[in-house]
Amino acid sequence: MLNPDSWTLFEGLAAFTLCALVIAIAGTRITRIVDQLADRTGIGEAAAGAVLLGGTTSIGGSVLSVTAAWNGNAELAMSNALGGIAVQTFFLAVADMVYRRANLEHAAASVPNMMQNALLIMLLAVILMTPLLPNVTVWGVHPATPMLFIVYIYGIHLVHGAHHAPMWAPTKTRETRQDEPDDISRMPSMVKLTSEFLVLFFVLGVAGYMLEPAATTIAANTGLTQTIVGVMLTAISTSIPELVTSVAAVRRGALTLAVGGIIGGNAFDTLFTAASDIAYRDGSIYHTMTNGTLFWVSLTLLMSAVLMIGLIRREREGPGRIGLESVLITVLYLGGAWLLLS
Repeated sequence: MLNPDSWTLFEGLAAFTLCALVIAIAGTRITRIVDQLADRTGIGEAAAGAVLLGGTTSIGGSVLSVTAAWNGNAELAMSNALGGIAVQTFFLAVADMVYRRANLEHAAASVPNMMQNALLIMLLAVILMTPLLPNVTVWGVHPATPMLFIVYIYGIHLVHGAHHAPMWAPTKTRETRQDEPDDISRMPSMVKLTSEFLVLFFVLGVAGYMLEPAATTIAANTGLTQTIVGVMLTAISTSIPELVTSVAAVRRGALTLAVGGIIGGNAFDTLFTAASDIAYRDGSIYHTMTNGTLFWVSLTLLMSAVLMIGLIRREREGPGRIGLESVLITVLYLGGAWLLLS
């Protein structure tokens, strides 16, 4: 059982289930910590959701993609990274269903969240375009990889600036929930919060590392393609924290954190592809993308554009007491999953 290369299908499924459970539990606990860190540091819920919550809950998927790329499983690495963005966008629609007072995108109006979503669209466009560029590498790394890191870092800088010095603000309504800090005096110390945050970060990373051999075993023993395993199994399992944390944040009333955690995590997840390209030693990993993976990138780009319209339009209430964008995102994701499996 200790040697992943000799795992049977049952052992692979057992390891996969255990890792997914660990990711779900650790991801749930970290929501409260990030919410409190946002108040203690003063960076705001949107920025905390993007950098702390989004990055931390995504660490399991990041480790999985890098490990898969290092082991030569390029298809699994890319499908896991990009499939995770799609399912997490769908999870935002689920969080909208949980929040019954109004459309979540209306209540959690935030300029930083809109900027994060625009950043996500830019990063996805770069990834989609790269396979059409010349297949050249420098020390085994495609030029698009450093470009993704540069765009992401500069984009986060702009998001941070939009929080502290916004040039315009969304119209306030009675359903709008503002980013208001909790009572810091009742929170644990900064040292305790940081320590627990780092421990959970490590746990999520180890669980993500162990998911890769489990997923490879499942693919090898079931005949499923690595694209299907990456999009429908590993991407969903490593994205469980985003579902749990977004619902938990909504129930805590931290609506901006819930939306920022999903969108910020999605932007961070695009860096999985950049990190995977560095780990992949057989050339540009972007040029190994199959038609199925390229379709999933295009679908995710479309879902993100629909979300952007919802964030700007701010419909108070749509079909089934959720936003119309949530309905469209749900239809797009479920339709894409059906096409992938058919």
